[in-house]
Amino acid sequence: MSEETVPLTAGAGQPKGLLQQMEELMAALNADLSALDADLQGAGGSGRGVGEEGAG
Repeated sequence: MSEETVPLTAGAGQPKGLLQQMEELMAALNADLSALDADLQGAGGSGRGVGEEGAG
């Protein structure tokens, strides 16, 4: 289905390029998640209890 987006003519070089690209994307995602976690930790408890308003 999406095979046309990945040319198979590169032989053994293509998987290494894809692996490196995935590693870079995962590193970027990890950095973004770390920054988001730091933002949420710095916000204190303001983001907690979203579904607990009517529990009382």
